[in-house]
Amino acid sequence: MRVAIAGAGLAGLACAKYLSDAGHTPVVYEARDVLGGKVAAWQDEDGDWYETGLHIFFGAYPNVLQLFAELGIGERLQWKSHSMIFNQKEPAGSYSRFDFPDLPAPLNGVAAILGNNDMLSWPEKISFGLGLVPAMLRGQAYVEECDQYSWSEWLRLHNIPERVNDEVFIAMSKALNFINPDEISSTVLLTALNRFLQEKNGSKMAFLDGNPPERLCQPIVEHIRARGGEVHLQAPLRQIQLAEDGAVAGFEIAGIKGQAGKTVQADAYVSALPVDPFKLLLPEPWKAMPFFSKLAGLRGVPVINIHLWFDRKLTNIDHLLFSRSELLSVYADMSNTCREYEDPQRSMLELVFAPAHDWIARPDAEIIAATLTELERLFPQHFSGDNPARLRKSKVVKTPLSVYKTVPGCQALRPTQATPIPNFFLAGDYTLQRYLASMEGAVLSGKLCAEAVAG
Repeated sequence: MRVAIAGAGLAGLACAKYLSDAGHTPVVYEARDVLGGKVAAWQDEDGDWYETGLHIFFGAYPNVLQLFAELGIGERLQWKSHSMIFNQKEPAGSYSRFDFPDLPAPLNGVAAILGNNDMLSWPEKISFGLGLVPAMLRGQAYVEECDQYSWSEWLRLHNIPERVNDEVFIAMSKALNFINPDEISSTVLLTALNRFLQEKNGSKMAFLDGNPPERLCQPIVEHIRARGGEVHLQAPLRQIQLAEDGAVAGFEIAGIKGQAGKTVQADAYVSALPVDPFKLLLPEPWKAMPFFSKLAGLRGVPVINIHLWFDRKLTNIDHLLFSRSELLSVYADMSNTCREYEDPQRSMLELVFAPAHDWIARPDAEIIAATLTELERLFPQHFSGDNPARLRKSKVVKTPLSVYKTVPGCQALRPTQATPIPNFFLAGDYTLQRYLASMEGAVLSGKLCAEAVAG
């Protein structure tokens, strides 16, 4: 069976990979000249890489880890110590750690929480732990039920002090979906916490050893091509053409950079586009169908990814850091965490600026200036005195509509991979699967989509 797939992000590539494994012939069409979608990256004039986002792999990503194993590239994941590290608000420049000991789950998670006395008091720890008991005992069914509440509302329902939000979960909600606890669905945080507490290495983190298009996406493409599939860049989907019976008759692919446009035909068709561009391509007859009309409630969240190259080392920490900043979410010194970006003498910080709603339209220079002000608090020893750290160069990557905004009620809006159109299917982290908006969600959606297509 020949399957046309629009979109070469992780969802589209995973779908094509698993279809090719099943003996089918996937043909992937990507609008841009780079693989990866929301994990895309580019090189600047100096050969340095800058990325769409700060991409962290977790032990609780079974489908991503299986994909790495099947491709034979598992060694490209650089695993860090089993810890979560937060910047302390006071004193400036200090850190607080949750260190997970080598114990079975959930004992290691409980020990990590109880062993941190910087951020939460014992009564706060106990009340929070009691609040999590239903999620641990009832599992995903309970987690899904809680989609009616924001995280802040869920905390209040369980009489958990607001300070727990301030100390820990403002940072975590911004890391997971680039929004604050008052907006994010409690399902998102509970899903993550459930996996972290029930799987020994669920919260353990890894960085890819280089840029995602070459180190992750290209091996998937090679795997697809080796089995007879195709991947085409600079081939944007412009229209979904319908047959008289309502099925998809073809994908109209636009011609760009001097190439002629064309209509491609296949036995089955997949949109692996993000939800926002897919909604723009909905054929008119589909817009009134409840399956597709409910997608109007799903909308991407704005996010800004910042890269700052300095003239010296700001930190030797080889890990993800939660900034606990008003403007920043998470960050890492990529010169420590990523083999390809390694520099023993100078730091390159990659930072996620979130929430970004009020900043996405502002000039890059203004965003950089605000970020540097925050860094003066995070690294006071390097930005004071007679010889402060000097910014060598910077890159700002703005994504006005990134992963879908996971506000309460979104779970009911997420579509399955199979659609009411018999030869048309969906892949993407916004589609219905347990891992929400993440790399794991994208890969799992692609695998589920391939299973739906193959029947």
